[in-house]
Amino acid sequence: MRLLREPLVHFLALGGLLFALFALRAERVGGEPQRIVVTPGAIEHLASGFARTWQRSPTAQELEGLVDDYVHEEVYYREAMALGVDRDDVVVRRRLRQKMEFLVEDAAAATTPSDDELQAYLVAHPESFRVEPAFSFRQLYLSRDRRGDATARDAHDLVARLVAAGSDADIATLGDPLMVPGEIERLPESEVARLFGAGFVAAIAELEPGRWAGPVESGYGLHVVLIRARVDGRLPALAEVRAGVEREWLTARRKGMVEAAYGRLRDRYQVVVEPAVPAGDTVAAR
Repeated sequence: MRLLREPLVHFLALGGLLFALFALRAERVGGEPQRIVVTPGAIEHLASGFARTWQRSPTAQELEGLVDDYVHEEVYYREAMALGVDRDDVVVRRRLRQKMEFLVEDAAAATTPSDDELQAYLVAHPESFRVEPAFSFRQLYLSRDRRGDATARDAHDLVARLVAAGSDADIATLGDPLMVPGEIERLPESEVARLFGAGFVAAIAELEPGRWAGPVESGYGLHVVLIRARVDGRLPALAEVRAGVEREWLTARRKGMVEAAYGRLRDRYQVVVEPAVPAGDTVAAR
């Protein structure tokens, strides 16, 4: 029984098993050696890959080594597939799936969309390309920390004073310090919300342009605001966003082609999902 535990015996047994498998493989192909043809296209591919890596063409000796390595890899690849060593390897299975998907995606990437297709995609997906509303306004900040209970009263007084002075009143010395500009030009709605809060955006959207108003609440405190201009959101023309539309169109097309290809392949198979054996149950011997 000690003999069965010897590593040499294990090695010889494994070697015998591999020999038997290779013998079966040879029988399946009728004893004739299989051909590995290294085409001019394959050699050119090897040489171009070398050039991309090393920024120069390979020498004759280097190219011979590349071809030898290619044949080495091909021999092991064919024999591994013949022995089925890929069947229970999760990594290999995943890579093969990705390779199949890449083949379909490459076909999609070679497609050039027409203007009509891009326009239809733009109209069907306006949320991805819509130009959001923007605001140009002036604002003065009043700090509750500084003014306390007088903050709201001071804001109303300031509004009255600025209405009398007009839309171009000098505000450099008015209000309290704030690390936000007093003059805002064509700032997108989302950026205004980021700086001042969503409630501030909702409030200034209702203000009459060209007239001082307030107080308007923000995350900082109270503001006196004058809206200079409010630009409505819109769906842009295709020429303005063509690159982005084409990029998303291609992404959607690749995804659709991969799903369609899988559907066609899936239809070739009958899938049977056998019920799992509940934990603790035993399977009767057959």
